[in-house]
Amino acid sequence: MTPVELSRAVLHAVRCAVDDGELSVTVPERVVVSEPGPGGCGDFATTVALQLARPAGQPPRRVAEILRGRLVGAEGVRDVVVTGAGFLNISLEDQVDPVAGLVREIREKGARYGHGDALAGQVVALRVPYEVRAEVVADAVVRLVAAQGGRATVEHGEPANLRPVPAPEDPAPLGADAAQWALLHPAPHDRPRITADHLVQREGNPLFRVRYAHARVRSVSRNAGRLGFAAEPGPSGGTKTALFTPLADHPRILAGAAIHRAPDRLARHLVTVADAVLPLLPSVLPVGEEKPSAAHRARLALAEAAGTVLAGGLSLLGIDAPEHL
Repeated sequence: MTPVELSRAVLHAVRCAVDDGELSVTVPERVVVSEPGPGGCGDFATTVALQLARPAGQPPRRVAEILRGRLVGAEGVRDVVVTGAGFLNISLEDQVDPVAGLVREIREKGARYGHGDALAGQVVALRVPYEVRAEVVADAVVRLVAAQGGRATVEHGEPANLRPVPAPEDPAPLGADAAQWALLHPAPHDRPRITADHLVQREGNPLFRVRYAHARVRSVSRNAGRLGFAAEPGPSGGTKTALFTPLADHPRILAGAAIHRAPDRLARHLVTVADAVLPLLPSVLPVGEEKPSAAHRARLALAEAAGTVLAGGLSLLGIDAPEHL
């Protein structure tokens, strides 16, 4: 069971509880599952019971117990434990490795991983002023909406419903990719910085880190090929990598960026993915006389999954994902 599948299972439990009259709430569009926090247990946890408690007019732990009863019998779920104020901690069947399952899902879907149907059949009408940042943001929103099954139209004039803080100057001298990033990475209410900082190749530049991480993943894949081994999703040994959560969160981030017309959410998320994958890369290739093992193949598959997410996210932002940097 992948995180997306588990999220759907939790959502199904909520819907069934509502249909049977145990909960009187509006069923949310989606449920977030993540790694258990301090005091938690199992493979995943969700705060959905705490979120539904107030509208349901019931204590969070009571809501959690209602949902627990429906989740325990779900396919692929071994146990569900309620902790704290009402956190649902979910353990999957022993033979299911969540990291390997997630990597397989990303490999199967490729650049379309995270695309969904949150806006299926909807037409999002964007009205923007004649200003470069508004144009660039609208262009990115069009792609994000399409990735969620909808269609966005763009018109100019007033009253505008997409009006980020304008760029203080022409970003064109930065070049296409850096200009896109300079206008999309800040939140809409923040003033973008049109400076040469976006061009420097060092860790302090978020765009450099994202593009460098993708290029490093591609380099590691090429070197693995020269050593005669390829990526193969495998057991994580029960240890959750820091990369797991941002990769599992990618579908939720994409949906939120589309629904709220906020490509900055995706840009910041890509920085998180890059910062999580870079520490993994030194352990992907064998060292010295070491022979490639199942662990090396599994780490390579995980790194390549991150590279897929980085490339797909950059493409939605209209930015090139380099093979070399």
